[in-house]
Amino acid sequence: MLRRLFGRDETRTQDEVKLEQSLEKTRSGFFRRIGSLFQANEITPELWDELEETLIRADVGVDTALDLVERTRNRVEREGIKSTQDAYLVLKQEMVGLLQAEEPLAMDQPRLLTVVLVVGVNGSGKTTTIGKLAHRYRQMGKKVVVAAADTFRAAAIDQLRVWAERAGVDLIAQAPGSDPAAVLYDAIRASQESRRADLLLVDTAGRLQTKYNLMQELEKMRRVAGRLVHRAPHEVLLVLDASTGQNAILQAKGFGQAAGVTGIVLTKLDGTAKGGAVLNIKKELGVPVRFVGTGEGIDDLAEFDPVAFVEGLLGE
Repeated sequence: MLRRLFGRDETRTQDEVKLEQSLEKTRSGFFRRIGSLFQANEITPELWDELEETLIRADVGVDTALDLVERTRNRVEREGIKSTQDAYLVLKQEMVGLLQAEEPLAMDQPRLLTVVLVVGVNGSGKTTTIGKLAHRYRQMGKKVVVAAADTFRAAAIDQLRVWAERAGVDLIAQAPGSDPAAVLYDAIRASQESRRADLLLVDTAGRLQTKYNLMQELEKMRRVAGRLVHRAPHEVLLVLDASTGQNAILQAKGFGQAAGVTGIVLTKLDGTAKGGAVLNIKKELGVPVRFVGTGEGIDDLAEFDPVAFVEGLLGE
């Protein structure tokens, strides 16, 4: 994973390029100062103080910023590093370590049917993300089905239908007001039998974390999925709007136990300077970022790569 931190790799994937490009606004903010801090001739206590301050002002979060600087400083001292450029490399390595996922993405593992619940508040880009995921995995050769389990708003079903048509995948839907768990049940049965699908992406109602009844509904959907498919849902992806910065983390904590979130999808990263909050997500939530929205097109979704992210954040 640290392969490119030792120099620019010209064989970068399209996802890596998109991810780095989406960080342009964040990189041009406070993060542009970090590289200049390591242009000094020697490593001083002032360097670490300034780095802490810069990371905090870059929306990384106080606890994460302090922890990151402490880990970097301790490694520099323990390894007897004298060069500021070598210390800068250690910082990058510690950032990558902070972002890495312990488990592989379940959507990429071979099984008869993979069930993915997509959750998040209204306006986060949830339905758009499902359309992009459906397109991405169809392009990879998967048979994809989308389920419209956000039945509270007729417009949500219509919007998902548009995205399913754009992605060229089947949609399972019922009338507005239907039981979301019943929609999920029908979608799983159709995916297993008539559609012979590899991947089922399930839209859920945009819900605030304070809505107890809606959280109970999510738990019910998880139970239904588990009864019909072994170990389902295999992923529960929480869609967060990157432009809300640290507020996105506060929002995400509310989903916690009820949703059983396994990964994060960050939308609108290309339109914000608050990308530094990504460094705090894994530490605060205990789940990794899996995908990043890099634009408005159906192809504008990149699998999250910690190395590409750090390079995009800090530049050359």
